[in-house]
Amino acid sequence: MDLSQLQVFLEVAKEQSFSRAAEKLYRTQPAVSIVIRKLEESVGQPLVVRGARQVKLTDAGQLLRDYAERLINLRDEIQKGMEDLKSMGRGELRLGVNESAIHALLPALARYRKLHPGVKLVMHRTLSRDIPQEVLNYRLDLGAVSYVPQDPKLAAVEILRDELTFVVPPNHRLARRRSVDIRELGGETFIAHNVASPYRSRVIQLFEKHRTPLHRDIEMPTIESIKRFVQMGMGVAIVPRMCVRWEVERKLLAEVRIRQMKMPRSLYLVSRRGARLSHAAQGLMRLLHAGAYTAP
Repeated sequence: MDLSQLQVFLEVAKEQSFSRAAEKLYRTQPAVSIVIRKLEESVGQPLVVRGARQVKLTDAGQLLRDYAERLINLRDEIQKGMEDLKSMGRGELRLGVNESAIHALLPALARYRKLHPGVKLVMHRTLSRDIPQEVLNYRLDLGAVSYVPQDPKLAAVEILRDELTFVVPPNHRLARRRSVDIRELGGETFIAHNVASPYRSRVIQLFEKHRTPLHRDIEMPTIESIKRFVQMGMGVAIVPRMCVRWEVERKLLAEVRIRQMKMPRSLYLVSRRGARLSHAAQGLMRLLHAGAYTAP
């Protein structure tokens, strides 16, 4: 099998149709069918379930799809690396982030752009749990996550230290307080993120430990929407400090310390262990490796 055959197979799997894949590839349907048949002969197993209205992959087909995606992405990585060498660091940097990570990285990315204006920055918003696998599959050059992945094929370096903080509207009864006891918060309406995370679980456990109700009557899909709803006076929230610095500085939100809550967070930059990074990725690594810093 060769890469061109794998590309045809991936297009069939994506479109779930021989005819649509043929259109996308500017080939005839019989030509696409021949490629799939040759692949099946090569691996010794059927790759698609024939007779169904939509093309479905067999178990062997699903396995081949995973490996084929890696190979095609690796081929693109080789081409990008060659172009990168020729253009002295001009290229593209694909970075995987979740919503809170991009808040933390914006200042560093601004400095990076000034140092490397020829590099195209592409931020892929991805669930934190999926970022390591996307890096391994060469869909991303680097990833930013708040935990150390356990896969030995990945390397993780701490680049930022942050913590969870409690914010209220500027006219809230607690807005002028420097700190508050957690037991004073049993009557508050909390605006929560609807994405499960270890930190969310730790906050719930903290309130349970101190026998304080945690009324999560409102759940939002993004931190930006949480901040906006708090500003509107609809409730209070516990969020990463790095995500509310701008609003706190401009007094759009008030930050109040919960005496019993100490939840530091670290942000890690994830890469493929032992892999040669592009000049673009190396530039960001050097900038962030200058020393882990506290979120401003």
